Amino acid sequence: MNNHLLDLFDDSSAVKKIKNRLPYLFQLAELESSRAGKIGMEVGSAREKVITAFLIYKYGEENVESDVPITEPEIDVKLFDQPISIKTISGKEPMGVKLIWTVDAEKAKYFMDNWHPRYDLLFVHVNWFAEGGLYFIPYEVQNAVFNRIGRHEYIELPKQGTNPGGVEISNKALREVINSEGTRSVKINWIKESIDYNPFKRWVDLWGENC
Repeated sequence: MNNHLLDLFDDSSAVKKIKNRLPYLFQLAELESSRAGKIGMEVGSAREKVITAFLIYKYGEENVESDVPITEPEIDVKLFDQPISIKTISGKEPMGVKLIWTVDAEKAKYFMDNWHPRYDLLFVHVNWFAEGGLYFIPYEVQNAVFNRIGRHEYIELPKQGTNPGGVEISNKALREVINSEGTRSVKINWIKESIDYNPFKRWVDLWGENC
């Protein structure tokens, strides 16, 4: 368990910052990832950067490793050398969280047979115009649920004949880890603001710089 993350949820100033700023920054991430009013899949990466930026803001750049090799697909950032996975999902209920992105049936089956929780998880439930939250789900909590309900109840394979994009944590498992005693959370009211956003302004300004 990353004790630095644990302490974060007891830090009243950090909690206040999360409540007040995360909806605005995630709204910006959606605007940056949208085209013709449709949000692209790259919004997930943009949200991860927002969370990583908060860790850098809170703990200092020297204590946050964001340049994690692609060979570690489950690790999104390291805080004080401890790996963390970041997952975000939008909707009324937290569901559909991908453990691995693949449309290959054999890879999905191999994942089912061999995967188990290994890393602390920062999970964000985005629920616009209602309540969601930021959750710290320690490895120990995930592993306890995994061992109790079993891998076939914890992991949900893609349904045959569909193309959902990957293997998911089951809704049952996600509810259990979120509601476990060892999980910490910050409840967030996801209110959208009126933002005058121009996706090209920053690039136009950079083109205008002297070189």
